[in-house]
Amino acid sequence: MKRIILSLLGVFLLVAAAFYVAGCSSSNAPQSASQVKQLTGAGSTFVYPLFSKMFEEYKKEKGVEVNYQSIGSGGGINALKDGTTDFSASDAYMSEKEMQAVPGGVVTIADAAGAVSISYNIPGVKDLVLDGKAIADIYLGKIKKWNDPYLEKLNPGVNLPDKPITVAHRSDGSGTTFIFTNYLSLISPEWKDTVGAGTSVKWPVGLGGKGSEGVTAIVKQNPYSIGYVELTYALQNNITTAKVKNKSGNVVAPTLDSTKKAFEGVKLPSDMRALVLDTSNPEGYPITGFTFILLHKEMNYKGNTLARAKAVLDLVKWIITDGQKYCEPLDYVQLPKEAVDINMKNLESITWDGKPILAK
Repeated sequence: MKRIILSLLGVFLLVAAAFYVAGCSSSNAPQSASQVKQLTGAGSTFVYPLFSKMFEEYKKEKGVEVNYQSIGSGGGINALKDGTTDFSASDAYMSEKEMQAVPGGVVTIADAAGAVSISYNIPGVKDLVLDGKAIADIYLGKIKKWNDPYLEKLNPGVNLPDKPITVAHRSDGSGTTFIFTNYLSLISPEWKDTVGAGTSVKWPVGLGGKGSEGVTAIVKQNPYSIGYVELTYALQNNITTAKVKNKSGNVVAPTLDSTKKAFEGVKLPSDMRALVLDTSNPEGYPITGFTFILLHKEMNYKGNTLARAKAVLDLVKWIITDGQKYCEPLDYVQLPKEAVDINMKNLESITWDGKPILAK
């Protein structure tokens, strides 16, 4: 009897050991990047139309679903600081102080470029011309009506109405605002001194809308209004955009071609934190910028895994290389070769426990 009990106990222990080993191999073994089937990102609304297309195609090609939340660049930066997403997106690069607050540091990767259009809704007016001073004075509340003498001088022969201007701006932290207010600060000393530039500013006048979607809605729904949105939002919503006088004195419409001209010959810094405003190219549109992916430089942070870190870098590499073919059909500018080269070098600097991930 004793032998039978010992034999049964031995069988039980062998079976238990087998289940334990199987459980370890299925749940505790390190994942490879190919086993990661879902990633999360959050931030920029500027780049959302492009990311929607890119991530749709990435899932088809790689079988990885990317859940991206268009919450604004400010929200994306906060998500990076909190470590609540796999990557963040912003049209505003982070300041040195902001980056130092992120354990392990931050790497900035440009993923595309685009134009901030000045969108307006004036019944019967389809060919409005503005310059930097006019835009600044409208947003300062100094130009209050569409038939202001300064606007009439810029638009000879155009029947501008005697109507108050409804000004629309972002209410949330926004990289589009960062580009727009940096442009106004460059053009208008008064704007620079009284309002300044940033992802969020104290607006002198206007109605606030959440996200590019919110500003687009204000302009569409309110006759005699003006706003600033990424060009794709204006085109997709059939909103009229103003031509803007550039540094050379030429009146230029926001188009893919004029945006590409603004980036020709631009020297880029090694950390890719660049503003591209008020181009000296005579054919270039003056209000443009890169949009960025923000990543932890040291990927071993709370809750992350090496497999997930590798999967994120695989995604970002695809965005800045194969994924670039989706830019121009949506009126974004593809990254120039110099930007791709800088991006790749910076991706290679990202580490896990201090060792480069791309070398693993």
